[in-house]
Amino acid sequence: MPSEENRKITDLGTLKALAHPLRMKLYRLLFVAETATASHLAEQVDEAVSLVSYHLRKLAEHGLIEQAEPRSGDARERWWQPASAGVSIRDKDFQDAPEKVAAHLAASRLFLAQRVEMYRTYLDERSHWGREWNEAAFDSESLLRLTAAELAELKEAMHDLVRKYDEQSRAREAAGDTEGREHIALHTYGFPFRV
Repeated sequence: MPSEENRKITDLGTLKALAHPLRMKLYRLLFVAETATASHLAEQVDEAVSLVSYHLRKLAEHGLIEQAEPRSGDARERWWQPASAGVSIRDKDFQDAPEKVAAHLAASRLFLAQRVEMYRTYLDERSHWGREWNEAAFDSESLLRLTAAELAELKEAMHDLVRKYDEQSRAREAAGDTEGREHIALHTYGFPFRV
């Protein structure tokens, strides 16, 4: 059973394990699916099952995913699930050595590139989603003047709001309200800049 807490990644080895392009895709897909086999995931990333299995084992070695209860009678199938509710990677945990700074920067750039690709895919496929989803989807940019403390407060308020909607939707889905439910990616960034 996965932990209901986010896993705080503070060591370089685990960060590097997750910050591999294919591993991050597999982790994200597994997180959305909740449980899957290497075969299921290989179809989604268009890679060989043996390669996907190798990368899943690497994620498991670092405690990011774990074996799940089998979902079929085929004893040869190994099912996987995330080991926690998500991951948390904080800048402050990777500032004490140049190689950690570099690894954190590389990981952050990879995560951003994959998020941009997810949104680009939505834009390319937007016409297939229909009017209701296109009216509900959004992107926005707000240019604010805040202190670091105010930005931290805004971050917490946004996390609380997202958590509220996540808990409500999961409860509704568990109660059988599955009609019209889709996976939603919500990417937000708050950062300082100067002009």
